[in-house]
Amino acid sequence: MNKLSDLAISDSGFVFDPYSGATFTVNSSGLAILHLLREGVDRSSMLEQLNERFDIRGDDLHRDLDEFLGLMRRHELLDPDFGLE
Repeated sequence: MNKLSDLAISDSGFVFDPYSGATFTVNSSGLAILHLLREGVDRSSMLEQLNERFDIRGDDLHRDLDEFLGLMRRHELLDPDFGLE
């Protein structure tokens, strides 16, 4: 189950999961990723938008996105088999 639509996300990066009661804080790039995921943006568009907005380039950008998605899977905020095309 994709819980993204049910997360409460503040503009400051505070995230509340109503299913588990867990709270998280994300930085500005994490906040941008969450919003892009909610919009259903594909991987290449997401990488392009993140590249334009933040000073993260090349392999670092791919790795950071994959790590963030992995954390979201681990906390069961994304399906275990979720992937961006």
